[in-house]
Amino acid sequence: MRERIESALRKGDAEYTEIRIESAISSWVNFRGEQLDNIGSSKTLGGIVRALVKGGWGYATFNELDDLEIRVKEACESARLVGKEESKFAEVEPVVDEIKATLEKDFRAISLSEKKSVIEEYNKIILGYHDKIETSNVGYSDSFRKIWYANSEGTYIEDERPDVVVFTSATAREGDNVQHGHESLSGSTGFQIVEGFQEKAGIAAKKAVDLLSAPPVTGGKYTVIIDPKLAGVFAHEAFGHLSESDFVYENERMKELMVLGKRFGSDILNIIDDGTIPGQLGTHRYDDEGVKTRKNYLIEEGILVGRLHSRETAAKMHEPPTGNARAIGYQHQPIVRMTNTYIDKGDATFEDMIKDVKMGLYALDCIGGQTSMEMFTFSAAYGYMIRDGKIAELVRDVVLTGNVFETLMNIDMLDNAVKWAPGGPGGCGKGAQQGLRTGLGGPHVRIQNVIVGGRQQ
Repeated sequence: MRERIESALRKGDAEYTEIRIESAISSWVNFRGEQLDNIGSSKTLGGIVRALVKGGWGYATFNELDDLEIRVKEACESARLVGKEESKFAEVEPVVDEIKATLEKDFRAISLSEKKSVIEEYNKIILGYHDKIETSNVGYSDSFRKIWYANSEGTYIEDERPDVVVFTSATAREGDNVQHGHESLSGSTGFQIVEGFQEKAGIAAKKAVDLLSAPPVTGGKYTVIIDPKLAGVFAHEAFGHLSESDFVYENERMKELMVLGKRFGSDILNIIDDGTIPGQLGTHRYDDEGVKTRKNYLIEEGILVGRLHSRETAAKMHEPPTGNARAIGYQHQPIVRMTNTYIDKGDATFEDMIKDVKMGLYALDCIGGQTSMEMFTFSAAYGYMIRDGKIAELVRDVVLTGNVFETLMNIDMLDNAVKWAPGGPGGCGKGAQQGLRTGLGGPHVRIQNVIVGGRQQ
């Protein structure tokens, strides 16, 4: 394959040319209620050529390797038609590398019928948990992608990227009151991670049923402690996207707000994007431009110190590339994306964080949210009131709203352990590229003066 790719690259007549080829095999099983909703498998092969001429990019995708040299010529021709300016593309050292995946239990060797049996058991646990369980959504997916990447500068990389997901979701109903509970897990080490999920399936069902009798939270302004998953979602959605440099470069308001050296929080606050953490969802040795991933501080001791880059945005903003050019698949060009984004730990304990809270809220998990520039709204899956320094009753309909910059400044305590969200189906969306695998993590985070929506007094 290497000789074939490098031979095709030599046919290019652009300032820069790259080829990325992807072979993928995948399978999936999904139950909705008692019905097997979807089951199947697939094999795909395809690739993309990208060429740069005078600041203009040309692209050509393909599904037949016999067309490779033709596609290189097409991409170069397209780039010449588009390019009108000076090309800006940061220099990096060429690399030659091969990354082999290690699977403890290779899901490719497991029959589709066996995968179905495992998932069906979890589905039955949910449906049989309680007579108030109305329906379920339980599923499994796996994929094994092999990527060949090469460019005209001499980089050549072969990379294997496995992914396995199990998810369980329960819906409970009592009259017009409908509540949900979910548990999921994903990873890259093999089929064994989806086995033994019976207890988690039961927990998903229990959450849904318990929330039927939980009162809605009373709306107001609270001291709020968010759990590690919600902390990770906040770091990713509310701040991480603001750190993607294509967004900053193209938005004058963000240029004014996201000035390096500006204070965004107290000295305890560190927000990091790191594509090198072993075993996490956004971890790869190289991004989809062949740039080595690394640990990137976005906020360090409360100060904005960095942002995320592709080679093009790095050159345009006169900053170093960070290994954050990623593509959802071979059909797409790489754009600036996060890898594993998290708030770093502090030195408090959870008990320290709640003991002086007279009336507050402990918010857990995340079931959705949206951001608009610096404003955010997140829906926690559920929460508990904090009364006189103690965890009290379960509450539902927990919606957190605010300005991300004010919220960062109001973080006053972090507990002493980073925990990573277990992952599940879906992933990060940006532009037309939906479902990119990214890692989310953090410690418990205490935030003062958070606006919480819910039942009004």
